[in-house]
Amino acid sequence: MGLRRFLLSKTFFKQLLYAVLLTAALILLTLLFLNLYTRHGQKRTVPDLYGHTLAEARNMVKKNRFVLIVQDSVYTHEVPPGTIVEQNPKAGYQVKKGRKIFLIVNAVNPEVVPVPYVVGYSLRQAKALLEANGFRVGRLTYVPDVGINNVLKQMIDTVELHEGDSLVKGMAIDLVLGKGLSGQKTLLPNFVGMTLKKAEATIVSAALNLGTTVYDTTVHDRDDSASAFVWKQSPVWKEDRRVPIGSPVYLWLTLDSTLLPVDTTLLPADTTLLPSATDTLQAPTTDEE
Repeated sequence: MGLRRFLLSKTFFKQLLYAVLLTAALILLTLLFLNLYTRHGQKRTVPDLYGHTLAEARNMVKKNRFVLIVQDSVYTHEVPPGTIVEQNPKAGYQVKKGRKIFLIVNAVNPEVVPVPYVVGYSLRQAKALLEANGFRVGRLTYVPDVGINNVLKQMIDTVELHEGDSLVKGMAIDLVLGKGLSGQKTLLPNFVGMTLKKAEATIVSAALNLGTTVYDTTVHDRDDSASAFVWKQSPVWKEDRRVPIGSPVYLWLTLDSTLLPVDTTLLPADTTLLPSATDTLQAPTTDEE
């Protein structure tokens, strides 16, 4: 049989049809396999594992076959020992089934380290040294002394700490500082727009104390509280205003940017500002206006 006759024969067309069908079937099976393997379009919500033990977390992710991997451990007072303090991806993220979730767990045995002896240092130096060694600055107490903002004592609760003492890493160390021999005052910062973390650092640097913090109804969880910003403070900020060192500062936080003060210098001359309902809230005051 010649080539031309074969190409025009029923046998050739039958074999060609078989080849086309086989190729189409292979392509279809490959796409089906890839779709199952990659789980295209199938996503699961990552649960909030914060504060749960590893055993509890494994039960929570079993259905979606997430793989839990402990990446590190820290020690904190925020959650019980042996529970989860951080996760990646965060709770609420949409990921595929079988995704790895990396965890940071609160250590069962806290790390005990020597406390830096900061008596005689300035507040700024003491803060830097304590934080470099894993501690936090707690409450600031001011007493009459010729050395302004110099550390006179370092305390934990009501117990004075001495050189060579050790504590659990991460604890807050209270400081007793000199305020001079007269009514020493410090410039009041404007905290509006700051996150709480930034405001806390600024409060310590300004030789003040953090009073009560109030979150409004826009803040629902830890992530919200970390992103919330100050919209009101007491004492109220005014340019060049000074308050006694050690004074408490009260902060109100929100996620609602409409609560931030409006710069009236940028508004048209005929604009009328209406008071909001929140303006009726009265903040405690620590110094006369």
